[in-house]
Amino acid sequence: MEMITEASHVARHEAARAVGAASAHAAPAGPHGGEFLTFRLGAEEYGIDILRVQEIRSYEQPTRIANAPSFIKGVVNLRGVIVPIIDLRVKLGCETIEYNAFTVVVVLNVKGRVVGAVVDSVSDVLALTAGDVKAAPELSSAVDASFITGIGTIKNGDVERMLILMDIEALMSSEDMGLISTH
Repeated sequence: MEMITEASHVARHEAARAVGAASAHAAPAGPHGGEFLTFRLGAEEYGIDILRVQEIRSYEQPTRIANAPSFIKGVVNLRGVIVPIIDLRVKLGCETIEYNAFTVVVVLNVKGRVVGAVVDSVSDVLALTAGDVKAAPELSSAVDASFITGIGTIKNGDVERMLILMDIEALMSSEDMGLISTH
């Protein structure tokens, strides 16, 4: 495993602390707002419901599974639980960045199953109101955007940034993932 820089360690620690504090009192996130863990995949920023996040871990090379789709990087042993690791960059067709000291695995609890999602970096936990969230755009049927619940707008002074809000449970439960039974 690569040496972790002090800056990345501090950033990961701050995000993990924010996850713990936010999930202790968070209401479920949805199209009407809520608290979201934000992370980057390539140049885009995404947000997922903080209540789905179990922990944030440093990236470690998983054990590869034969014949698995390219987005399933393998499995890791997390305190006695075998956890599948999904690279969200590959799954969502984002530009691929090398694994580095900022690359982390967001450990999720989805429908009672523990799953790890590789992301480029975690940012923070944001509380969005219903007014901060706009409906997901209508896209052609050729584009699977069923897991996008909306677009969050975050204003910081004169700067406005957009956050793609995703239903991580819907994404991880999709049939092509083959991870979680829909029954």
